[in-house]
Amino acid sequence: MVESAVVDDAAHASTSHADTRPVVDEFEVAARLFSFTGETPIQVSAEQVAEQSSADGDADDHDPSAAESSSGPETVSRRRFSLLKRVTTAGATIGAMGVVGLLAIGMTTPAEAVSAASGSIDTLSTGSDVSPAVSTADIQAYVAPASSQSAALDDRSDYSTESLASLAAANDITYYSDFYTNNPNAAIQWPFAVGVSISYGFGWRGTEFHEGADFTPGQGAHVQAIAAGTVRIATESGGAYGVTVVIDHIIDGQLISTRYAHMLYGSLQVSAGDTVVAGQFIGETGDTGQSYGAHTHVEVLENSTTAIDPIAWLRANAGRMSLDSE
Repeated sequence: MVESAVVDDAAHASTSHADTRPVVDEFEVAARLFSFTGETPIQVSAEQVAEQSSADGDADDHDPSAAESSSGPETVSRRRFSLLKRVTTAGATIGAMGVVGLLAIGMTTPAEAVSAASGSIDTLSTGSDVSPAVSTADIQAYVAPASSQSAALDDRSDYSTESLASLAAANDITYYSDFYTNNPNAAIQWPFAVGVSISYGFGWRGTEFHEGADFTPGQGAHVQAIAAGTVRIATESGGAYGVTVVIDHIIDGQLISTRYAHMLYGSLQVSAGDTVVAGQFIGETGDTGQSYGAHTHVEVLENSTTAIDPIAWLRANAGRMSLDSE
């Protein structure tokens, strides 16, 4: 290798003139060999370095004062500088190795082992008790004992714990959804025991005004009264409404009537003059009268005459525990 040759020549030169010149600095030799000008490296041949070293030696031989001065303070300074560079390089290497070692330890040691060794972090027990060594001021999470029981929110002795699917099946509801949630204990309820979707809402539909909302639970689904009241109409000859029921309710001292239309023939469960309660089964979803597919058309009528949006009214009132009829 060229570098080895340069170093050997420099070492040989230093040996032959040991009495007049300082020991060759390897860093200086390398700098000469790989000197840089700007961004373009310029490599000096080994022969040029050797010739330069020989020229320096000849000059020292012909100039005794130069030889003497080379062994003076400048030579000592250069040797000290060379020793300092070696010590610094070794120290930097050891430091870098130490950092790498610490990184390796930090990446492979579990956090629990570090915290356990330092004793600065206490952990909560996952059993039935919380570790007594943990101060209540330091606990950031609560672990409930396995034996704890949930307290009842309120008295729901009449409330069924059946699942949504089983409750829908019990009411012959084929298609249920989360469009709403019905409370079976409320004084005002939705017309079906579980949430079902609607196909048309209140408002203009083409050239005619749709005065109700069309619920689509599937044919045969049980229709229920939305509140306590008196049946005014229960007929299978309701014209465009088909098999229909109309119930009058007194809510907040006002007459509110509800209409349930297009029910199945032979499914009526009530007659005119009957008194009903909220959630009572009154008929089954069908496709009678002016209807296109099985659904239940539901209307809410203020003062028994003025149709209002039934979805908006039910969202505002369903779930109430009292009619405030007095």
